[in-house]
Amino acid sequence: MAAEQATKHRAGRRLPGAGFPVPPARRDDTEHEVHPPKVEVFDPAAMTNTDPKGFVRAVEVYRALPGGRLFMARPVDGHKRIAYFQSLLLPEHGLRVSRWRPRPGVDLGHDFYLDVVDISTPESTGEPVWRTLDLYLDVLVRAGRDLRVEDSDELVAAARAGLLDSSTVQRAMERTYRAVEGIARSSYDVDAWLVTLGVEPPWL
Repeated sequence: MAAEQATKHRAGRRLPGAGFPVPPARRDDTEHEVHPPKVEVFDPAAMTNTDPKGFVRAVEVYRALPGGRLFMARPVDGHKRIAYFQSLLLPEHGLRVSRWRPRPGVDLGHDFYLDVVDISTPESTGEPVWRTLDLYLDVLVRAGRDLRVEDSDELVAAARAGLLDSSTVQRAMERTYRAVEGIARSSYDVDAWLVTLGVEPPWL
């Protein structure tokens, strides 16, 4: 049993007294400047996705899903590492779950990428678009192996700079904890975890 558990985590050292694996080192060791929460826009009618920098991207697939959820798939033009990605917006859980397809020869270091977000929907705003407000924290999952949480430093920096209030910080952390616990209980199988939430995996 212990051997089986060990294979689900990174081989090697564990955190003293905690029983948790030392997470993989971040590939991006650049210091991040404090920035306001990023906003992204999803427009199914126009078949576009406006990224946080304001670039409008063409979307190949939008699909409205049961429970007021949204699925999107589109290519990623001009990116050195990512060729294509699919995203599932889960307003009730405050999560955006994505699968990224790497370019040939690229190892992204994860199979699923979860953004912790606030999501506004057409039903909640009366507008025809969806919006996500990024709350900094991300959960990166290697299928059947492990996960790691990133950008807690950005969350703390934003809170200290007055860009987030305490209730928003708490909300972001609670969503992250729930996702981490649920995915770990599902043996790091994101699709199996989605099913426990009553969500049918939508991937192409």
